[in-house]
Amino acid sequence: MPSPVTPPRGMRDFLPADKRRRDLVLDVIRSTYRSFGFDEIETPVVEDSARLHAGLGGDNEKLAFAVMRRGIGVEDLRGAETPLDLADLGLRFDLTVPLARFYATHRAALPPVFRSIQIAPVWRAEKPQKGRYRQFVQCDIDIIGEPGAMAEIELLSATSAVLGELGLTGTSIRINDRRILLALLSHWKVPIERFDLALVIIDKLDKIGVAGVVKELSEIGVPVDGLAEQLEELAGATWESVSAPSHPEWLDAGAFADLLALRAALPEARLEFDPTLVRGMGYYTGTIFEVAHPDFGYSLGGGGRYDGMIGRFLGADVPAAGFSLGFERLVDLVELPADASGEGVVLLYDEAQDPAALVRLQHEVAATQGRVRLDRKAKNLKNQLSGLAALGYGRFAIVSRAEVSADELEFRTLA
Repeated sequence: MPSPVTPPRGMRDFLPADKRRRDLVLDVIRSTYRSFGFDEIETPVVEDSARLHAGLGGDNEKLAFAVMRRGIGVEDLRGAETPLDLADLGLRFDLTVPLARFYATHRAALPPVFRSIQIAPVWRAEKPQKGRYRQFVQCDIDIIGEPGAMAEIELLSATSAVLGELGLTGTSIRINDRRILLALLSHWKVPIERFDLALVIIDKLDKIGVAGVVKELSEIGVPVDGLAEQLEELAGATWESVSAPSHPEWLDAGAFADLLALRAALPEARLEFDPTLVRGMGYYTGTIFEVAHPDFGYSLGGGGRYDGMIGRFLGADVPAAGFSLGFERLVDLVELPADASGEGVVLLYDEAQDPAALVRLQHEVAATQGRVRLDRKAKNLKNQLSGLAALGYGRFAIVSRAEVSADELEFRTLA
C-alpha cells in the first residue's frame, strides 16, 4: 500500500495561486503597519520548553508541540513523569511569548518605546477542523515601553487602517478592560482563587448562553440570585446604557472612563463596549479588544495590554500592549482588486529555439517587465494560456525566431 502523500493533519500545502494571494494580503498588512512606524523583527520557530510552559500562554501552553532532547536513553524514558520531562525545546504557539524573550534579550539595542511587527507561522496541537489548523500565520504588532493610552490608540488606529486597506467593511472592535472583569467578579463575590476559572466560564457566554453560564458559575460556588438578569444586562451593554444615568454597581468606573477616552480618540475605529469580552490569555492586565464582523461568529483578531509578561524575564515590569490579526480567517474574506494580479509576462517558444538566446532574451525583458517566464509552446495553446493566467501572468509573447530583441516582441493580454 503506498504511503499517504497528503500533508500532516491540520497543515496545508498552497498552490502558486493560493500562495500568491496570501502574499498579496500579507504585503498590504505589512506595508500598512510599517507606515505607522512599526518595525519588523524575526524570532526562532522554537523556544526553550520551560519558557513556553512558564504560565504566560494560558491554555495554549497545553497545545505546544514539544521537541524531544537529543540523546535520550531508556533510563530517561523510564524516569520521565510527563512527556515534557523529555523535551528541552518546543515550537512557538504564539508570537507574544517569543517577543517577550526577544525584548529581554535585546533591550539595550532597542529604543525606549519599541514598536514591533511579527508576521510568521505558529504551531498548536489543535484538533483539526474547519477554520482551525495546527500551523497558521499570525500578524502581530506590539508596543513595548509605553505605559499610557497612546499604545492602545496606536494599535487600534493601525489595525483599523489595515482592515480598511483590505476592504473589509462592517467590522468593529469589541473592547473591554480586565479591571472591569475583576470588579465584576468581586461584585459577584467570586473567591479570588477562582477568578481565572470564572473568566473561562464567562468567555463561553456566546456558546452556551446565559443559562449555561449561570449553571457553570453556580458549580464553582458563585451565588446565582439575580445572576441571570445581570448577565443579560452585560450582554446588552452599550456605551450609552452604562454611562447613563449612573454607573452600574459592577462597573469599574475608572477603567470605563479610560475606554471612553479611547473611543473619543478613535472615532474611525468603531469601538463597541462589551463587558463580557474576556480574551483567553491569562497575561492580559488592562485593555482587551477583538475584531468582530456581523457575518461571522468568530473574531478576526484581538489583543490587549500585558504589562506583567516581560517582567518575568527581566525581573522588572515593562509596559506592553499588542494586537494580533487572524490571518487565516482574513485571507478568505479579502476581495483582491482586479489589478492585483497579472504583472508578469510569458515568452512562449518552440523546441527549436536556442536555449542561450532565450535566456538572454528573458534577462532583457526582465529589465523592464520584472517577472518573465519561459514556457515551451503547447499544442493546446488555449489551455496553456488559461493556466498561465491562473498563475498570475497578465501578458504573453511568442518568440518566433532564435535571435529577437525585446523591442520586437508583440505582447498580448492573457484571457
